[in-house]
Amino acid sequence: MHAPYDIEKVEPLGRYRLKLTFADGLVSEVDLADKLGGQVGPMFEPLNDPQVFSLATVDKELHTVVWPNGADLAPGVLHRSTPRSAS
Repeated sequence: MHAPYDIEKVEPLGRYRLKLTFADGLVSEVDLADKLGGQVGPMFEPLNDPQVFSLATVDKELHTVVWPNGADLAPGVLHRSTPRSAS
């Protein structure tokens, strides 16, 4: 059983932006520039490279956004904090 905030689909939209589809049907675009654009530490620093950021996928076990270097984002926080859009 999925939590409403589990992420089912991610689509990188460009510099620090993702389109997310959640288990409850919510579709939301999130801009992570304020979280990833500055000094972020060694785990998230590679995401400053647009090519690396574009490699975002959904971890089917964790139901969250992940990158090949092991960086991930908490799906519940993304669900609560992103603007809603109809899609």
